Amino acid sequence: MKTVFIGDIHGRSIWKEIVEQEKPDRVIFVGDYFDSFDIPGIDQIHNFKEIIHFKKTSGIEVVLLVGNHDYHYMDMGETYSGFQPALKFDIGQLLRENMEHLQMAYSFDNFLCTHAGVSSVFMNDNFRDSWNYDNLVEKLNETFKYSPFIFKFNGFNPYGDNETQSPIWIRLNSLRNSNNKRGKDGIKKRFIQVFGHTQIKEIDLVGMEKFLGGRYIMIDALSSRQYLIYDGEIKVGKV
Repeated sequence: MKTVFIGDIHGRSIWKEIVEQEKPDRVIFVGDYFDSFDIPGIDQIHNFKEIIHFKKTSGIEVVLLVGNHDYHYMDMGETYSGFQPALKFDIGQLLRENMEHLQMAYSFDNFLCTHAGVSSVFMNDNFRDSWNYDNLVEKLNETFKYSPFIFKFNGFNPYGDNETQSPIWIRLNSLRNSNNKRGKDGIKKRFIQVFGHTQIKEIDLVGMEKFLGGRYIMIDALSSRQYLIYDGEIKVGKV
């Protein structure tokens, strides 16, 4: 089964070229469908509608994860950089109409996919002993559905570089530190985490293997037209 992981969209329609080129069996979008400095807001809205249509009609598995640049249009009482106040009602309504198609986390085989990564500190702080590696994804998705405020920005670092941050905000250093702690630290042993959130110039699998042990793969590289493929082995694609 061929899986394609697509990084932060931010209104880009390049995902269509990726799908056409790869003809995958499964597509995973890691969120951030909105907020761009060069794509008009109306085009961002249209693009998201096309992604929803693709999920409904493609006949393949399409996973739509939530990013922080989607979350702040969901009436959470906070906004982040790039927020488009003139479109908050239009985007908010569009998201509310399509909440059934959105989720916080997804896993298959030994991959765990979220927008920014799952911290064991966040899981322990919010779920205590009620979570484990088998129900982690279910816990996150059910909580997003019924108690979404738990994913609000927290901590003192303005960039989200804090171990207590949620899967739509945490940064790599804090994610690694969190999952290196004692206790329920088996997330990094159980899963390879695939996420976006922090823009990178290219998806450097060799470098990530060397410096991150291959357990964390950052894919926010659509500006370089890159994405991730898994079809029995992990590869980088480009259109």
